[in-house]
Amino acid sequence: MQHCRGVSTRQFYHSQSVKELRENLIQGPSHQTTSVTLTPVMFEFFYRKCVKCRGWWDHVNCWPHAAVGDVVSQPCPGFLHTTGQVFRNCTELGWTDPYPPHDIACEYGFNESLPLEVHSSQRYFLFVRIMYSVGYSVSLVFLITAVAILSLLRRLHCTRNFIHVQLFLSFIFRAVLIFIRDAVLFSNEDSFHCHIYTVSCKFATVLSNYCIMANYSWLLAEGYYLYKLVSASLFSQRKHLSWYIILGWGSPVIIMSGWSFAKYLHEDEGCWEMRRSEWIWWILRLPVLLFIIVNLLFFLCILKILVAKLRTQDMPGNEFNHYRKLAKSSFLLVSLFGLHYILFAFLPHKVHGRTYEIWNFIELAFASTQGFVVALLYCFLNGEVQNEIQRRWRRWKMKHRVQLEHRRKCGSMSQSGGSERGPTNITLLFKSASTPESGLV
Repeated sequence: MQHCRGVSTRQFYHSQSVKELRENLIQGPSHQTTSVTLTPVMFEFFYRKCVKCRGWWDHVNCWPHAAVGDVVSQPCPGFLHTTGQVFRNCTELGWTDPYPPHDIACEYGFNESLPLEVHSSQRYFLFVRIMYSVGYSVSLVFLITAVAILSLLRRLHCTRNFIHVQLFLSFIFRAVLIFIRDAVLFSNEDSFHCHIYTVSCKFATVLSNYCIMANYSWLLAEGYYLYKLVSASLFSQRKHLSWYIILGWGSPVIIMSGWSFAKYLHEDEGCWEMRRSEWIWWILRLPVLLFIIVNLLFFLCILKILVAKLRTQDMPGNEFNHYRKLAKSSFLLVSLFGLHYILFAFLPHKVHGRTYEIWNFIELAFASTQGFVVALLYCFLNGEVQNEIQRRWRRWKMKHRVQLEHRRKCGSMSQSGGSERGPTNITLLFKSASTPESGLV
């Protein structure tokens, strides 16, 4: 009976010859290779056939995918401070029971079905997940409302607010993809805390990182736009609109393509969230750091220009205050996000225990509420937006009051036989507005 030896798909494609592929993949009882021409489709087919035991979480260890005949070992949880190991065999019927049993191999009491530390860890991760889910939900509500306000109010349509909307959208996509990623990761309780080796999981990770890159690239677009607006006396905003789109949405595509290619070739593990190779993560870190540094340089130049124009009285007071508020909001965001990225992106890998839990909680709490902060500064605290909303509100109240008064007077006229009294002022007003003037057809 033929059996698989459990090689990965990448080993199929990177093998040196068809003979080597056959030896690695199919082997008879006498260890003689079969004369089969193996195509890429067959590689994938045989690989799927080889994996008889799917990876799963047994509430103590994560067990990876395995082929029939494989013997897999897993160390005891680190918090038990033991060097024991637990083994399982992969058979035609699936995984065997662990041997030796966890309580013997890991040296904890037979009656303890699960150490308290495991329950504590599960409670912590569940609490963190609920916390950042609430944060992203709040951010989504504010971001979607901000996009609706800037899109529906015509007086707010301009290049600056177009860039604001794109920044809001990048945070909206980021929050949505976080929820999609969690749905993929935690769709099966057996895989809780395990690494999911599916394409959908890796794709969700790539898109999540793309949206994070887009956050910083659109912040750079905000800084560049403000710099050009303040420094250039003749500045065509619509002419540069396509360049903002390329910078905001296009540059992250190039960066993420390089990162994904490097991950696939050199670190194709788990859900691509591992950070074993530092140089691969620098493909993401370096562009973000450059975005932050360039943005800070833009704001230093903006500050210098504003001070110079104020001294020469080359700029009206209202215009200066408008630019100052916009620069203040943008500088606050860049400083806040830049400090957050520098602090948390370089988290030492060896941090563990209580320090890691506190650090991870703060990082996720801040990351999940970034969209809320952006919507607050660029929309809800924006004086121009507030004035337009107040103007619309006053206009709606006045229109509602006129209609209410008109209905009330019409009702009183019908009750008192008002048809003999003649038209009221409001009736004349509406009639005059709808009656054409003399000499006009």
